[in-house]
Amino acid sequence: MTSADAPARPHSDDGFARARRNFRAWRRTRPFWAGLLVLLAAAPIIYFPYFNLSLGGLSVAMSTTAGAGSLAIGLTLIVLGGLLWFQPIIRFFAGCVAVFLGVLSLPISNFGGFLFGTLFAATGGLLALAWGPVDEDTPGDTVGAEGEPGNG
Repeated sequence: MTSADAPARPHSDDGFARARRNFRAWRRTRPFWAGLLVLLAAAPIIYFPYFNLSLGGLSVAMSTTAGAGSLAIGLTLIVLGGLLWFQPIIRFFAGCVAVFLGVLSLPISNFGGFLFGTLFAATGGLLALAWGPVDEDTPGDTVGAEGEPGNG
């Protein structure tokens, strides 16, 4: 059976399917994965400088004097991740600042949250720099006059 012969199933209009479709449409109009990675980068950068581990009677503290710097970097990354989701027009600025803060967290915040925060911030920032809105007006695969692919 080919896809042309397959019976068409209409979209169900239950709440979950509609919400999923709406979320997918919203997600495709902005750098969603870049914002998610930038948000995830904030967690290890904020958490590890304030980390306390108790093993029986032994207490291990990772607290450093750079706790305030780590908190400032982490909160800024949270704001940048939210801006990437809700204001995608500033993706270039937010991407540059996220990469800068990810690299800056290496000396300030316990090697950037043990490199997890740095890698997430750099990857998310670079994804934000690479993302571009889809132009709905021009079709992607048109053929030019000479039979070669054209731009529209």
